[in-house]
Amino acid sequence: MRSNPFPFSFPVGSRGLCLALPVAFAMAAAGCSSVPLKEAGTLSSYGNLGAPKGKLSKSRVYVDGTRLSPAKTVSIVPTTFAFNAATRVKSDADRVMVANALDRALCISLSDKYQLVSAGQPADLTIRSVVTDIVPTNKAMAGVSTVVTVGTGFMLPVSVPRLPAGLGGLAVEAEAVDSGGVQRAAIVWSRGANSLQNNPRVSEVGDAYSLASKFSSEFSRMLIKGKEPKGLDVSLPSGQRMKSWLGGKPKYAACDAFGRPPGLMGAVAAKYGAPPQWTEKKPKPAATY
Repeated sequence: MRSNPFPFSFPVGSRGLCLALPVAFAMAAAGCSSVPLKEAGTLSSYGNLGAPKGKLSKSRVYVDGTRLSPAKTVSIVPTTFAFNAATRVKSDADRVMVANALDRALCISLSDKYQLVSAGQPADLTIRSVVTDIVPTNKAMAGVSTVVTVGTGFMLPVSVPRLPAGLGGLAVEAEAVDSGGVQRAAIVWSRGANSLQNNPRVSEVGDAYSLASKFSSEFSRMLIKGKEPKGLDVSLPSGQRMKSWLGGKPKYAACDAFGRPPGLMGAVAAKYGAPPQWTEKKPKPAATY
């Protein structure tokens, strides 16, 4: 039997709760973890990167759409951690889980346009990603936030947002190089969790785990379009993406090296603050780190 990750209770009277709601919403609206852009020296070049942009996600990007256009096949090198980022996470298993989540999301998204082949196989493009920083999630505060959010959801029409304390974050740099080793796209990216968009999860890497897919979505969108995307992506996900996100067989076997998404069970677990470790599916042994 799993131990209870919420070792506390949070009794609140209805009158006190009503009085606290406006304050909680105001605090949540302003609650956001700040993660600066960081370079780890792993990109083949930083000279092509543009100026920093973005509010929620901050990034510097480079994309050569003309040279990306002929590419048909893509290989993803398993994500690694810069030394300083690795030391901020106690568990090696947690680091592997975040790396898998990032690579899996990237693999599934890129399958909309490219044929994905296993790492080490010849490919038109090879993608390398490095986690340059992690802001650990405060597990105790994540637990309190879950109790408040879920509890008020049963009592009121609208739940109180996540409390703006103990929020985590993630920073990544990545590049796509062609078969000759020439950089054709690159990104230095960072994002902190916020009170309105990121569910609290009782795990040191709870926020980094969810933000890994945010990074992958933004980088893959740039590679697929061959240019820096503008605005929010409001397009509907493809059928193969939906099938994969629900835990089904991916379009290409190479993506199985990073495990399959936890699907609906993962979504329910996230809603109730359960650690992602509870529902995360292990990758096949072929994936190495």
